Amino acid sequence: MAEDRSGVKSLNLALDVIEAVANAGEDIGVTDLATSMGLTKATVFRHLQTLVERNYLAQDSRTSRYRLGVQCQLLAQLAAGRIDLRSASEDAAIWLRDQTGLSVAVSTLRARSVIVLSMLAAKTPFQIGVRPGSELALHSSAQGRIALAFGKSGLNAFARKQQWEQTTPHTPTDWEALEPKIALARAQGWADAPEELALGLNAVAAPIFDDRDDCIGTIAVIGLMQNLPREADPAIARAVIAAAERVSANLGHQTGFRTAMGK
Repeated sequence: MAEDRSGVKSLNLALDVIEAVANAGEDIGVTDLATSMGLTKATVFRHLQTLVERNYLAQDSRTSRYRLGVQCQLLAQLAAGRIDLRSASEDAAIWLRDQTGLSVAVSTLRARSVIVLSMLAAKTPFQIGVRPGSELALHSSAQGRIALAFGKSGLNAFARKQQWEQTTPHTPTDWEALEPKIALARAQGWADAPEELALGLNAVAAPIFDDRDDCIGTIAVIGLMQNLPREADPAIARAVIAAAERVSANLGHQTGFRTAMGK
């Protein structure tokens, strides 16, 4: 059966509306919501009506402004019943920062992207890091490379079709250049991306697996090239893998866990 493109577009827009309401921080009106999303009021209002009917959003009868509804709250409560990636990675991130002296980022894999979930800054006056909520490029970040090496096949299929932006002279710009890097990451269990995303910066990342053996995220150290040179320090790579395995174990993953963290 042919894919219903209009249906997919409508679903994406509905999810965008929910996220925009959630990120507003307070009740928001349709005009402000439409302005923030760059859409017409009529377009946004149609989706608001449906989401209110399904209880994903609620409308204040006095102000006509919108907030998250009971259905979103229920889903959040159900999700909270399981160990989440953020809480499962807290101890490992602290250990990794103290072990390497570098900033640590935990990211989560989505269907078509890698999103920074949490950031733990190094204990140094000059700190390198990424803002939580940032989307990392699949082709030019260590975390993106891990996602392509260990994530679901659909992510690779999506990446193959993209026109990639070259942000530095070291950024891979086609699949032929990237594919060997993905294969290497899969073989060694970690990835780096020296100066591929930004000049002077590097990261070393490893995959995080859940209890179903799915790669759901990454943990990475981030720093200047002088601290994370092009020829990776094996000790840092081992530490990142050990931290990733600890987080995976916290999530119920059984295979490949080592005791490098002394636990």
